[in-house]
This record gives sequence, structure tokens and C-alpha cells, in this order.
Amino acid sequence: MPIDAVNGVTTNALSGVFGTNQATTPATTAEPTTGTDGSFAASLGNAVDGLQELQSTSKTLALKAVTGNLDDIHDATIASTRAQVTLELVAAVRNKGVDAFNEIMRMQA
Repeated sequence: MPIDAVNGVTTNALSGVFGTNQATTPATTAEPTTGTDGSFAASLGNAVDGLQELQSTSKTLALKAVTGNLDDIHDATIASTRAQVTLELVAAVRNKGVDAFNEIMRMQA
């Protein structure tokens, strides 16, 4: 399986977490990408940016909940859970990337 096919699947999987429209397109229609636009690093960077936005929203809603300025506590709970799950996903992807890098380094030694 070419690496370009994996990039398309990874992009679609990470897009689904952040609610972009790319998650609704099938992974089989992913075009091979060249350059940095569709690269794994760009996808991971977008995931980290999305995570920062989710954490910021979660903190804002938590602050509103504590001060009593929040109409619906469910919004704060959902935002907090979404930020937590996304953080776990990004950490897992990062850990797998580090493990893969270490494995490649062991093969070269």
C-alpha cells in the first residue's frame, strides 16, 4: 500500500474529529498528494491547532459555569469531554509516530 493512500485515510480520520466536511467523503477517493498540503505533518499540525481551540473553548465554558454565567451546564461538559478525547487522540498519534521513528532507527543500527 503506497504511503499516499495512508495519508488520505489519516486526513479523513482526523478531520472527523474536528467536524470538517472532509470526514463525509469516502477514504477510497483520496487523491495522492504531493507537497506539504496533504502531508501527515500538516494533518497533525491541524489536529494540534484544533485541540488548542477545543481546550480554549472548554476553559471558557468552565469559567462561565463556575461564575454562574452559563445557561446550560451540558455545553461545558460536552466541550470538556470533547477536548479530553481529542487530546488523547493526538497523544496516541504522537506516541505511535515516536514508536515508528524509534523502530526505524533500530532497523538502521
